[in-house]
Amino acid sequence: MGETIGVEDLEDLKKLSILRSQLDGITVQDIMKTEFPTVGPEDRISEALSKMRESGFQDIPIIEDGNYAGTISYGSILKKRSATPDMKVKNLAHNLPTVSLDTEVSKVAEHIIANNCRQLAVLNGKKVIGTVSRRGLTKVAAGMKILKDIKVWEIMTTPVESVKEDGMLDDALEIMRKLDIRTVPVVDSGGVPVGIVGMNEIIDNHWKTDTKSFGDFQKSTKAQITVESVSARAVRTIEWEDTLGTAAAIMEERRFSTLPVVDGKELVGILTEYDIVELISASRERDSLFVQISGLDDEDKIYYDAMYADIESEMKKISKIYKPESLTIHVSRYNEEGERKKYSISAKLFIRGTTINLKEVEWDLVKANNDLMKRMGDQVTTMKDSKVTFRKRKK
Repeated sequence: MGETIGVEDLEDLKKLSILRSQLDGITVQDIMKTEFPTVGPEDRISEALSKMRESGFQDIPIIEDGNYAGTISYGSILKKRSATPDMKVKNLAHNLPTVSLDTEVSKVAEHIIANNCRQLAVLNGKKVIGTVSRRGLTKVAAGMKILKDIKVWEIMTTPVESVKEDGMLDDALEIMRKLDIRTVPVVDSGGVPVGIVGMNEIIDNHWKTDTKSFGDFQKSTKAQITVESVSARAVRTIEWEDTLGTAAAIMEERRFSTLPVVDGKELVGILTEYDIVELISASRERDSLFVQISGLDDEDKIYYDAMYADIESEMKKISKIYKPESLTIHVSRYNEEGERKKYSISAKLFIRGTTINLKEVEWDLVKANNDLMKRMGDQVTTMKDSKVTFRKRKK
């Protein structure tokens, strides 16, 4: 039969040891792809976008004189409002971590979560010899008997942002910017999921000329393109009580990165490859609580110490109630008024077999983080007092 676990069972050191040993038996070479697109620093953004569309890769290695020189991604293009198709790739290059054939699979997962990326380059010296992706790690999870009985509701993200089918493509784009995500569920007037809109639809319906930028897109097409007209309509949903094994198998077979989660017809959450990779990352052996803050721009890193102090203070309080396993926080910025930047902070805490998802939006980054931590502490206290889980609320 084999041994299976739920998220709560990750507190069982024996089962956690089994999971880690199984992960240790999987190598980067087992999951990496050796055929992948590349671009040069002097190539145009339009060339990178064309290769992204053709290959399905959203993070492409930049090669200069045969060596790895950075990465270009949908995410970096999305954030740059002034980006145009004729801009050079080097202007939007960013340095993601790289891995080697010796890197542990759980460490690969940790890098992907920390940097909110889809692919990482595998290097031999300075040469790129392959790429590893969220999809490859999802395939790993689908094939592990010990993970197959984890329920979708245990790791899904809820509540979930969605866009109405009669809304504008710009509405979906703004949600993506605000939350630093690349797919959004589309719902009908009754809240039933009817499609998915993602970066592929944004790119295909945006880069029409060599003069458009993302800023131009928001100004000129908001009233012209509806979500309904461009979204992927062959949506596949999954029930909240289905297993991770079922979900991962669907993702692998259909090449979906996102599955809307339903209770009957009602949209109650969303499951992504990111959530599954996050579970693999959370299993990594550590001496203390794993806390990961990602998405901070260089100019915002001065706030890291203040943010971490608030996190540490609240986690100490929470640990007196339940032992938290891992906390991931992702920060994204977007322009709300002119050049003023608003912060959106998303947090996910694994604790007692439950995933707590919270989001806070504020002009002040430190205040947003502080408010979010206080809400998280309140929610853990409520969980202790009521002993109510998502499963119990739904039954």
